[in-house]
Amino acid sequence: MYLIGLTGGIASGKSTVARRLYEHGAVHLDADQLARKVVEPGTPALAAIAETFGPEVLRADGSLDRERLGGIVFGDDAARAKLNAIVHPAVRELSGRLIAKAEAENPDAVVVYDVPLLVEANVDHPFDLVVVTDAPKRTQVKRLVEQRGLDPLQAEARVDAQIDREARLKVADVVIDTDGSLGHTMSQADALWSRVTSELAAR
Repeated sequence: MYLIGLTGGIASGKSTVARRLYEHGAVHLDADQLARKVVEPGTPALAAIAETFGPEVLRADGSLDRERLGGIVFGDDAARAKLNAIVHPAVRELSGRLIAKAEAENPDAVVVYDVPLLVEANVDHPFDLVVVTDAPKRTQVKRLVEQRGLDPLQAEARVDAQIDREARLKVADVVIDTDGSLGHTMSQADALWSRVTSELAAR
């Protein structure tokens, strides 16, 4: 198995690269989706969240009221750290299981684990390669405004709230520059795929 950790700032082209690798045959795991899964009704993580933040963070149907919880942890570092201490280990455990399952089903699987907070959450799976999608701040802001309908100030705040670009680039084995055309991004993803498959074949 070959495990790629894929990370990048908001609107930096991460999902485009993930999709391209998936089209080539990679198994794609998305940390954001897993983070939603581990707090579904009946999960230990959801019970721990309700215990920590009070029953009012649950909706009448027992599901998590994300907006209410968001209101509590937004701008409160201590509360956010408590939430992360519940969610991150649960995501780590689930992603570990899914990576092992992919390997059991196909020992030559290429698994792309798409983790926006790879640096911040200290995600330390034994990655063969850490890939960072990178675009300058002005491009990220422009994409958030044009593609997600945020106003420019909101967009700028979202970009600024994330870990800085340098910290992310420091952990990169491969940087995919997504500031150019879509074709330019795709061809870098294709080159990455051929590198990975030849490394796998050489093992």
